[in-house]
Amino acid sequence: MDTVVERELELKLILSPERSVAVPARLSYRTGDPYAVHIAFHVGSAQAVHWTFARELLVEGVFRPSGHGDVRVWPTRVERRDVVLMALSSPDGEALLEAPAMAVSAWLERTLRVVPPGSEAAGLGIDDGLNALLTPLPADDLWLRDPWPSDESPEGE
Repeated sequence: MDTVVERELELKLILSPERSVAVPARLSYRTGDPYAVHIAFHVGSAQAVHWTFARELLVEGVFRPSGHGDVRVWPTRVERRDVVLMALSSPDGEALLEAPAMAVSAWLERTLRVVPPGSEAAGLGIDDGLNALLTPLPADDLWLRDPWPSDESPEGE
């Protein structure tokens, strides 16, 4: 059964150095997808905007600049508050979002308690699945034998 760790919070969509807009968001983490974090932004449309990226990228981004390309995360201070900035880029556009560092860190801590770093693969059962696929079955012995005996007979017969 999947465990889900969620957190509702308000982010700021940075439009310019002087202007930002509040954006309700939901952070989600599922043990069935242990390497990823999911963020749904509610931007006033019928459908939320969803982003999925590596949990490790967000964990690192709370402490130092992390990521490149479509998702970049870094910590900073704004008006004496610790925040985490997320720069998201897609063919549909770009967004710079500001999140309260304490809220993001507390939520990440909960995800790390559920699935500690380095143990993500264990929850996926990949090793068990590979073992099941690669373990020979008794019927496999038939396939391992040569179905066509050699035409060559031992000398002297």
